Amino acid sequence: MQAVGGPARARVILLFGAVLALNGADTATVGAVAPQLEHALHIGNTKVGLLSSVALLIGAVFVLPVGLLVDRFKRIPMLSVSIVLWSLASLLSAFAGSYGHLLLTRLALGAVTATAGPAIASLTGDYFPAAERGRVYAYILGGEIGGTAAGFIVSGTVASVISWRAAFVLLALPGFFLARTLWRTVPEPLRGGQSRLDPGVIDLDKALAEARSRAEQPEAEPAGKSDELAHEAVRERGVRPDPRLVLREDPQRMGLVTAIRYTLTIPTNALLIIGSALGYFFFSGLQTFALLFVRGHYHADQATAELVLAMLVVGALIGTLISGRLTDALLKAGVLEARIYVPAVCYVGAAVLLIPGLVGSTLTPALWFDVAGAALISAANPGLDAARLDIMPAGLWGRAESARTFLRSLAQALAPLAFGGLADAIAGIAPAQAPVGTHPGLVSPSTARGLEISFLIMVSALVAAGVFLFRARTSYPRDVATAAASQEQGVT
Repeated sequence: MQAVGGPARARVILLFGAVLALNGADTATVGAVAPQLEHALHIGNTKVGLLSSVALLIGAVFVLPVGLLVDRFKRIPMLSVSIVLWSLASLLSAFAGSYGHLLLTRLALGAVTATAGPAIASLTGDYFPAAERGRVYAYILGGEIGGTAAGFIVSGTVASVISWRAAFVLLALPGFFLARTLWRTVPEPLRGGQSRLDPGVIDLDKALAEARSRAEQPEAEPAGKSDELAHEAVRERGVRPDPRLVLREDPQRMGLVTAIRYTLTIPTNALLIIGSALGYFFFSGLQTFALLFVRGHYHADQATAELVLAMLVVGALIGTLISGRLTDALLKAGVLEARIYVPAVCYVGAAVLLIPGLVGSTLTPALWFDVAGAALISAANPGLDAARLDIMPAGLWGRAESARTFLRSLAQALAPLAFGGLADAIAGIAPAQAPVGTHPGLVSPSTARGLEISFLIMVSALVAAGVFLFRARTSYPRDVATAAASQEQGVT
């Protein structure tokens, strides 16, 4: 608890991380039970990929209006209700009688998971100051990584020992308890940073009550005054805002289309969205087909494949935690663009490391390259998530995140179809590798070969992500100054 600043902060971070863990676990479960689904429902890689894609596509459609609701209404009740509906949709997946029925339950699930991204981004900005957001986001994203691990390992084991239906049942149960805990123990914070939690806070309810009391005092500091570290840094540098983008109206009164159009005209935000979407595109494809690839390419049994995935998750978690602290430390040291540079380097470095890991024919040393690559892919996220809040007035955090989530979800939805379709096409024309192990299991050599070549082609998305982020380094200081100027106008 001391590492995050006390029990109150730990509770908020733990529960926000658990919300993201549900989403990570769900997506990973589809990949983890893919061998059993292919065998039981007589489907191929493309249809497995479609199960992940439809949930993401529906989520992308719903996330835009959800962003508007997040900026105008209480977020904790919205999150709690969406988690309950998510758990019910997951239970329905377990009882699907055919591939078509399973696909329909995935559509329903995508509609109710759209709340998580915008709500968590907005709540994190209100609960924690900018100087710590990289580190805080690292802990919250650690929950998503942990959920992904549970989806791969626990669901994969349950599917192989019992059935894929049991895996979906097990996945649904924690959601009901999480929704109840979130509703009862995390109060709604004041907007605009008026209720940020100081280190050492023990009683969360008392801290929020004191914040509301301070906000009601006549001499209270205006909500528009910025205490953001990045905002202070651009002032010291003398960076001037873009007068065309300085808001002089209350963003909560802006319509959905107007607000989203404004967020996308901010140059850094557009580049961050593109870079992040490309990174998630590759990770989504990797997540869906990793277990199939490990079992087929390295001819591993289920237990060995799950151990490999566990090591990838550990690497991703370590990369996330180190990156969050690193970007915060560099920003405090005066490296204003740290939240841009570090993710850009991580994506390019991940591409370089993954290539020898993917082409290696034996599990070691290829595994160590894969672990390092996974660490760098995940290490890009804390800095990017913190940077997006730096360049946006607080009153637009929900809608800005919804626009980002919409485009990211489209990329994630396309990835399983693109990876699976490309792998199936390559499997039909490329010569299959000769088996070198003793556990070929449910994955044919031609399927493994198709996935290997697909991963090698798609790794170019990580390089492209790094290029877009490097371009954002020039616009980031001015966009930070613009957001600070909007705050000083009293716009939150």
